[in-house]
Amino acid sequence: MIHSIAWNDMFVLALPVTEKILRPVIVYAFLVVGLRLAGKRELAQLNPFDLVVLLTLSNTVQNAIIGNDNSLTGGLLGAATLLSVNYLVVRLLFKDRKLERIVEGSATVLIRKGKVQPAQLARELIEEAELEAAARRQGFSNLRDVDEAILEPGGIITFTGKTPPPEEARHRELLERLNQLSRELAALRAGEAPPA
Repeated sequence: MIHSIAWNDMFVLALPVTEKILRPVIVYAFLVVGLRLAGKRELAQLNPFDLVVLLTLSNTVQNAIIGNDNSLTGGLLGAATLLSVNYLVVRLLFKDRKLERIVEGSATVLIRKGKVQPAQLARELIEEAELEAAARRQGFSNLRDVDEAILEPGGIITFTGKTPPPEEARHRELLERLNQLSRELAALRAGEAPPA
């Protein structure tokens, strides 16, 4: 008797199959729209508070997805539905770039031509210190070395360095001076007047 109850709890659905499929679809759509409205910052996980929101979000919507069904079959059906819906949405967005821009949004320029864009930082709720920390994680010592920073629709910040970086410009200048000194030294050894 005990064995049959355990098997029954594991595999028999407490909710109709249609409801088990609709629940994850509705929660998925809600989260896509909610995260889109919350902004790219939520996806970037720039600070501990945003990370906490993202981690607790999955736990918050868990019951909405599974309902009163704790069966293994119900969980697998819910997971399969989420994966299927996500696959279909990604395929649809891949084929329709206009729809992709509507759903995912567009990139935001945070630094343009070496100048921080305070209005864009404020719009995305990013502090300059957070931007500088993100730049350091990508190998820039500070924001003065950055020519352009873009917050992508997926929440990733991409940085482009100034060309050439200050260190590289100094290195080239030093090499040119050494080459000039080498030419002058060679000319002196040959008994010629050094080139101007």
